[in-house]
Amino acid sequence: MKELFSKEKWSHLFYTVSHPSDGYYWIRHKEKGSVAIAFLLVFVFGLCFSMNRLYASFVVSDVNVRSVNLLPEIAGVLMMYILLSVGNWSITCLMDGEGRFKDILIAVGYAMLPMIVTYILATIVSQFVAENEEAFYTIIMFIGIAYTLIMMLTGIMQVHNYTLGKTLLTLLLTIVAVLIIIFLVLLITNFIGQVVAFLESIYTELIFRM
Repeated sequence: MKELFSKEKWSHLFYTVSHPSDGYYWIRHKEKGSVAIAFLLVFVFGLCFSMNRLYASFVVSDVNVRSVNLLPEIAGVLMMYILLSVGNWSITCLMDGEGRFKDILIAVGYAMLPMIVTYILATIVSQFVAENEEAFYTIIMFIGIAYTLIMMLTGIMQVHNYTLGKTLLTLLLTIVAVLIIIFLVLLITNFIGQVVAFLESIYTELIFRM
């Protein structure tokens, strides 16, 4: 908790947003980052994402608000964050990456700050745009997504000491690794479910025979 409320850690977060290359370098080499702050940012991003789906004007959004479930969506964002970090760590371990797992968590988590600001601003702006003015909303979203991707790319590149080309290849392989992890989790879950069902059928059969 001390990390979470450290003025130095929060100051470095905003420094990293304005100077991604230098900020991520110091996170990797001088322990300037905070995993707790990274997780908090991802949680807040998940909250802002759901709030946007709930409260963005019908002019820019056709989401059925009854389909929005806050807690599962936030949990899904956190799960995807962990999966991406694990996937990237597993790939970079095989490709001579210098970054530790905590560095990856921080690199991805800190990159969410522009998206948090973007979703809050876009949700507010959506309340004032009329038909045929959706471009304002779209531009805000585009800028936020682009800056987040730039920060994420810079962060992965700095913490692993990669070139741009190797970073892009790593991110592509990270997506493949995430898909493989999801497949294995589903496979194991299905197998466990079948084993449990088999044991339950045996138990039921024994009960009826006794």
